[in-house]
Amino acid sequence: MRSKACTFAALVIGSWAACAVAQDAEQGKAKFDHTCAPCHGAGVGDDGRAMLPGTDALRIKYQGSLPALLEQRTDLNADAIRTFVRRGTWSMPPFRPTEVTERDIQNIAAYLRQSSGAVRNGR
Repeated sequence: MRSKACTFAALVIGSWAACAVAQDAEQGKAKFDHTCAPCHGAGVGDDGRAMLPGTDALRIKYQGSLPALLEQRTDLNADAIRTFVRRGTWSMPPFRPTEVTERDIQNIAAYLRQSSGAVRNGR
C-alpha cells in the first residue's frame, strides 16, 4: 500500500517510479539505522571515542580521501554494499541473507544515494 505522501508525489510528478524510489530509500534508512548505524553512524562511541567504531575505522583507512560516514559517500552502489555485507571486512562480520536480504541491500543503496546527495546531483 502506498503512503499518502507517495500518492501525492505520484499525482504531482505523474510517476509511481519516483514514489517507489522514495519508499525504497525510506525502507533502506530503516534497515541502515537498525543494522549499519550502530557501527557506521554519526556520533560518539560508547567507549567515549569521537566516532563509532566502523566510522572511525573508515576515517583511519581513507585518511580524508573519502568520507568516513557512509551516509556521505557517493560511491556505494548495491554491488559494493553487497560485497562488504556478504564478505565482511576487518572487524566487520559478514551478514547472512536472512539478516540482510538482497532487497535490503538495494534499499540501503537507495538510501545512501539519497543521503549523500547523489540523487540530487544526478548520480
